[in-house]
Amino acid sequence: MGYFDNCPKGIMSVQYNIYLIGFMGCGKTTVAGALSEMCKMEAVEMDQAIAEREGMAIPDIFSLHGEAYFREKETELLCELAGRQGLIVSCGGGTPMRECNVAKMKESGKIVLLTARPKTVYERIKDDHSRPLLEGNKTVSYIEGLMEKRRGKYEAAADIVIETDGKDKGQICEELAKRLREA
Repeated sequence: MGYFDNCPKGIMSVQYNIYLIGFMGCGKTTVAGALSEMCKMEAVEMDQAIAEREGMAIPDIFSLHGEAYFREKETELLCELAGRQGLIVSCGGGTPMRECNVAKMKESGKIVLLTARPKTVYERIKDDHSRPLLEGNKTVSYIEGLMEKRRGKYEAAADIVIETDGKDKGQICEELAKRLREA
């Protein structure tokens, strides 16, 4: 397979997975969808896949079974996805917090960290009630604190880092393609 007409130069039907990681609201799902559409590659939104498998929304999974249960389901799904090729995977914000998850992603693909400033994240998620770790804590300062706790793990996992502030999905996809070509 080669390059697709609408696909940013450098993204083709790759023989590895592209894992998008980052904090909630950094654009992982949006970018995965845009790349999938442009490049005719399958995108998997991990949180959505888990919700479908469990037959309930993420906040309900957290409420009924707890975060540890959800994280186990996340790891199980990631192991399945790592056995495939050519996927664009939008990972949940907590996925790279587990070393075993990072190892699976590293052995089966490239990890792209999408970042955004806390205020940008707040503006993107302030009306979204599907994020149990932020529900009741939607302030820029709380988001900043949680982002800082995760920053080291995110950066250690990433093969590529892309800042999303002030960019549309097309610009982010073009930058991602360029950076993948260089990697």
